[in-house]
Amino acid sequence: MRLKRIDSINVLPFIDIMLVLLAIVLTTATFIAQGAIKVALPEAKTTQAQSPSQGQKRVEIAIDENGEFFLDKEAVNFYTLLMRLDSMDRADMIIIRADKESRFSQFIKLVDALKERKLENVSIATIKTE
Repeated sequence: MRLKRIDSINVLPFIDIMLVLLAIVLTTATFIAQGAIKVALPEAKTTQAQSPSQGQKRVEIAIDENGEFFLDKEAVNFYTLLMRLDSMDRADMIIIRADKESRFSQFIKLVDALKERKLENVSIATIKTE
């Protein structure tokens, strides 16, 4: 009996498995990133996706429906938030996720604090409507 010599390896099944795993990881990562703080975002027709450029730090500030502030998923009072804003770089990308039921005065208070510190690379998260 003669053994057949194998000169190559078929990598197509391996590539298929890796693509399925990649799709699962990307889907799961999206749910994890969005689900940490319950914020019902307002709707807008002109929503655009933005991502930080290379070397730019992304900072997320959330305001829940009760007017509580969160800095990168950590609950903070407004005074602590101000102290952390003081240490931020002007190039940092700041994303504001304000609940549509939160008091508008909390949003204005945050925007005013950002302007005082000349932190102007700010985006407001919304849900795109059709």
